[in-house]
Amino acid sequence: MELEAAMAWRRGQALGQDLRDRVLADAGSPARAVAAVRSMLRTGVSVSYVVKARARLRDAGEARPRPQRNRVAPRLAPHQEAIRAEVARRPSATVAELRAWLAAVHGAAVGHAAMWRALDRLGLTRKKNRSGRRSRTART
Repeated sequence: MELEAAMAWRRGQALGQDLRDRVLADAGSPARAVAAVRSMLRTGVSVSYVVKARARLRDAGEARPRPQRNRVAPRLAPHQEAIRAEVARRPSATVAELRAWLAAVHGAAVGHAAMWRALDRLGLTRKKNRSGRRSRTART
């Protein structure tokens, strides 16, 4: 049970270096045999992983994983300063109004969630203004 906790792996993350070293240490064994042994030990590596790890060691001479670089740049990154300026100019604008403004002025049609993420990255919030009308008049 402790081995499972120590070997915890989440999707999208590289496997631990200790597991990688153990897989590469079985260099004389076929990839299917190494994967089968590791699966029996509950460290669960696939045949594909064994083949790729060996190829990387053979071709590049590296046993450590490289940093992951599969991130896509935010779609609204080129418009960040314009969005910041528009929110400063119209602080009470709704997300729908900001989307309409962005489409009209900059020709960038984006969804509701994309605009929220852009505002979040910029540290801008869409909270109610204190000078706005209250939603209720008395405490409940």
